[in-house]
Amino acid sequence: MKLFSWNVNGIRAVINKGEFAKFITSHDPDIICLQETKAKQGQAEIDLPQYEEYWNSAEKAGYSGTAILSKTKPLTVINGFVDGIAEKYNLANDNYGDPTREGRVISAEFEDFWVVTVYTPNSKGDLSRLGLRHDQWDPAFLEHILELERSKPVLFCGDLNVAHQEIDLARPKENVGKHGFTDEERKGFGNILNAGFIDTFRDRYPDKTEAYTWWTHWANARARNIGWRIDYWIASDKLRDRLSNPQIHADQLGSDHCPVSIEIA
Repeated sequence: MKLFSWNVNGIRAVINKGEFAKFITSHDPDIICLQETKAKQGQAEIDLPQYEEYWNSAEKAGYSGTAILSKTKPLTVINGFVDGIAEKYNLANDNYGDPTREGRVISAEFEDFWVVTVYTPNSKGDLSRLGLRHDQWDPAFLEHILELERSKPVLFCGDLNVAHQEIDLARPKENVGKHGFTDEERKGFGNILNAGFIDTFRDRYPDKTEAYTWWTHWANARARNIGWRIDYWIASDKLRDRLSNPQIHADQLGSDHCPVSIEIA
C-alpha cells in the first residue's frame, strides 16, 4: 500500500490549480492524508469514486481541517482524540479558540494497523501558542496514539510544525528558539520517538541533507531549497520491517508544503 500525506494549504486552491489531479495521476495512492484542507466536505470538487472520504473540518470557515481518502474502507474512524483525552489536558482553554474544534486529527482503523493524520497547532511567531503546544497538545496527542497502539500498531502523518534536528532545516542556527525549532517543540517530537515510534524518513536516511517539505513564500525559498522538514510519516517500531521507500515529493507543486509518502507491505 502506498500512503501519502500532504498539507495542501487549501484543498480548493490546489484543485483549481490542477495540481491535485496531477498528484492523483502521478502517484495513485492507496491512502491520502490531507492537512489544512480549509474546507468542509462538499465544498471541494473532488470526483474520486475509488476513494472513501473522511473529513474533520474546523468549525471556523476556511481554517485548518484534515481529511483521509482511502481505497479501502476503514473499520472505524475517529475524529479528534480518544474520549477523555481533550478534557484531561484542558485543550478547550486557548486564547486562539478551541483546538479540538479545529479539525486537527483523524484516526482510521484498518485490518492490522491504524492510520492517523494530524495538523499540529503552530506555536506562532511570537510563541504565544507554545504553552498550548508543549503543555497540552503534544502530551495529549502522544496519549492518543498510545491508546490506539493498545489495539494495533499506529502509522501517523502530517504537518507537525516542528523540525526535529538541525539537519531538518536549512538554517538551524538562525532559527534556534524560533517557532518550529524551540527546545519545547523538539522535545515533544523526541517524546514520541522515545515512546516506541520511528521517523520513517530519518530512520532510512539518517544523514540525508537538504530534504525539506515546507518552504516560505519569501525570497524564492523553494527554488533555492531553503526549507524545513516538518511533514512526517511516523510509525510504531513494530511496523519497521513492513515499511519501505519513504519519500519526499518536492516536485509536486500547489502548496507551500510538498507530499511525503511511505509504503507498507
